[in-house]
Amino acid sequence: MQQHHHHVNYLELPARNLAQTKAFFSQVFAWHFTDYGPDYAAFSNSGVLGGFFQSDKTSNTDNGAALVVLYSSDLEQTLAAVETAGGKIKQAIFSFPGGRRFHFIEPSGNELAVWSDN
Repeated sequence: MQQHHHHVNYLELPARNLAQTKAFFSQVFAWHFTDYGPDYAAFSNSGVLGGFFQSDKTSNTDNGAALVVLYSSDLEQTLAAVETAGGKIKQAIFSFPGGRRFHFIEPSGNELAVWSDN
């Protein structure tokens, strides 16, 4: 992977339960994982490289965390997949200038969003 000066290169998020979080993102978004010991799992096939580290904390906009926003070409299908895999919808699909999106909480308690331009 080519590195670009000053581009976002890696993203790390907390995870209360690494196994559940890995299963969720594998099932819903087809992310791939590489374990580095019992407390860290790196992910790929997500658009940016990153990892989850074992922590009791969560990343949530209610406590001022940055929001990770994923893209979907079929927002309703992705919302259904999130729910089927055990994610909780925090904010139902809504419109904004440029598209639509929803927010969800994954099994470890982190908030993410998914958007679509259609």
